[in-house]
Amino acid sequence: MVNVIELFAGAGGLALGLEQAGLKHKLLVEIDKDCVSTLKNNRPHWNIIHDDVKNVKFSKYHNVDVVTGGFPCQAFSYAGKRLGFEDTRGTLFFEFARAVKEINPKICIAENVQGLVRHDKGRTIETMINVLKSLGYQVQYQVLNASEYGVAQKRKRLILVGTKNVTFNYPKKQAKIPTIKDALKNVPKSKGVKYSATKEKVLDLVPPGGCWVDLPEDIKKDYMGKSYFSGGGKRGMARRMSWDEPCLTLTTSPCQKQTERCHPDETRPFTIREYARIQSFPDDWIFSGGLTSQYKQIGNAVPVLLAKEIGKQIIKALNEPKQHKHLIQTTLPI
Repeated sequence: MVNVIELFAGAGGLALGLEQAGLKHKLLVEIDKDCVSTLKNNRPHWNIIHDDVKNVKFSKYHNVDVVTGGFPCQAFSYAGKRLGFEDTRGTLFFEFARAVKEINPKICIAENVQGLVRHDKGRTIETMINVLKSLGYQVQYQVLNASEYGVAQKRKRLILVGTKNVTFNYPKKQAKIPTIKDALKNVPKSKGVKYSATKEKVLDLVPPGGCWVDLPEDIKKDYMGKSYFSGGGKRGMARRMSWDEPCLTLTTSPCQKQTERCHPDETRPFTIREYARIQSFPDDWIFSGGLTSQYKQIGNAVPVLLAKEIGKQIIKALNEPKQHKHLIQTTLPI
């Protein structure tokens, strides 16, 4: 059995996917009380620490194979000359790296937004790579699109992998791209937020797959305000999804004006269970807290089926002999 420790566990998207692939969780760490409640209610047998990761000591977990974590991306200070382990102190990546240093797993996997690749002209990810290399790891990264791994959502995430004496290969893209129609078939009814009367009248005018460009000119200007005159595509505004495509990336709030994700037929945001389905959570995974917290937990999660595919590759890496090849750092155009 492959053992894993997860930091910044959230509502359990990554953990559940790894479990489905066959990994066993030794420990999960999470600071948000609603996320902790979600994890405990769904998996009472999991060992969950409800605390700031800074307060957790990991040195007793030397027999653990894998460390994972989707740490929030914080700005780095480059005052130090070496841009090494100590220069990242005060960031949540430092806590991830500290756990890796204390546990010394064979594989460590960090998940983050694709924008991390270009953050601070690439210096942020360069520092992370150098830190893990200084701890003895070979490091690689790729940006994966969840829609190519069984998830009905165009959600791109950076997957940074460090390995010691094993060879990790990223999962292969799947031929079938699931659609919202696939994801929401027979979805259970559940609670959800509603649009204001004003927003509902505007979105009533948008066809499936459409957005603000489909609105009459006077309504378009009034609805968009200053954004009407700004640059960029702004295609997330007044956006209605289409049944025949994957959803755009779900955010932590279904009513944000810049990133609207209106239901294909009905003029409303997706409900909690629809949100969860699009993130590939099973219907029996129940989220704790109020509606705002539940949307946030789901929107922040790693899609379960993407995590499952990564988990399968972790098991392959640990069960197969190391391939003696040089790992090339992957830099992808975004």
